[in-house]
Amino acid sequence: MLLLKPRGTQPYKAPLPRLTAINRASLPSLLATITLLSLASFTQAAQAQTRPAADPQTAISQYPSRTIKMLVGFPPGGPNDQLARLLGLRLADQLKQSIVIENKAGANGEIAATQTAAATPDGYTLLFGSSGALAVSPSLNPNLPYDPLKDLTPISMVALNPMLLVTSPKSGITSVADLIARAKAQPGKLTFASAGTGSPTHLAGELFRDIAGINLLHVPYKGGGPAMNDVMSGEIDMYFAGLSTALPLVNAGRLHAHALTTNKRSATVPKLPTISELGFPSYSAIIWYGVLAPAGLPEPLVTLLRKHLLAIMNMPDFRKQLSDLGAEVYDQNPAEFRAFMKDDLDKWAKVIAAMKLTK
Repeated sequence: MLLLKPRGTQPYKAPLPRLTAINRASLPSLLATITLLSLASFTQAAQAQTRPAADPQTAISQYPSRTIKMLVGFPPGGPNDQLARLLGLRLADQLKQSIVIENKAGANGEIAATQTAAATPDGYTLLFGSSGALAVSPSLNPNLPYDPLKDLTPISMVALNPMLLVTSPKSGITSVADLIARAKAQPGKLTFASAGTGSPTHLAGELFRDIAGINLLHVPYKGGGPAMNDVMSGEIDMYFAGLSTALPLVNAGRLHAHALTTNKRSATVPKLPTISELGFPSYSAIIWYGVLAPAGLPEPLVTLLRKHLLAIMNMPDFRKQLSDLGAEVYDQNPAEFRAFMKDDLDKWAKVIAAMKLTK
């Protein structure tokens, strides 16, 4: 858990009382005073518990009046966590209120999404969610305890992380066209690695195989690191890798990059084409990130949070830091974000159904 406080403010520290000697004569009266104060405090606490809840409109107008939780479905240090911290720090500045980053790691982000869906829609629980839990898991897990479109309120899309189609230099593959020609000439011989069955790297490969009309052999690994190592060594022919992870290895000559999985070129590697522009216009496989809240979040709070998130996305330093992580700002308002989620859910549902893949 990480507490992000608005920058430029210092936590209030009450001055310590001066300690003085207490003489025996004054002790009885001091104890009596303490007793009276304790009774008064107890009475006030009891009255507070029986007092009617604050008017919802008042709570909205005073928002935020206390610390906000932002749940992240992955451990500290990974892309989700790093992006959430960059965003959370600036959102704390914008709202002039502290934000706690809570890492609820596990199940590809499903735990954080589940807890957010079950929370009170008052603006004090937010989710920094990504495509795995919000667009892929519903088709992989028939027992998922939440529906992303019914149980969550999209506030703003924030960023996307392209993937790169990379091959081993030892494979001799020179382009996407060459790869497809080889795959058609020898069906099932070319191999593609993934970070695990059902992972974004796996689904990107399955979608490519389907759209290109080729037969590739999937080799799942327990994580992206081992998969990348075997591609570099030449044991595996190809891999769909995160841009930030693969680019240093491409620049070092240890991998060959052929195309991006986004539907438009990346400012980070502007000369690299996309798979969609190489003859497959319907191809798009990205990891996206956005801010959501429990279903039923009042519209004034959606508007307020969206306004501040948009201001952050327009900050040059925020854009630069995202670029350094291999991600890009991807701005969508709540309606656009909801429509995008639905389209992504539908797309991956078809791919997963064709693969007959479940958890």
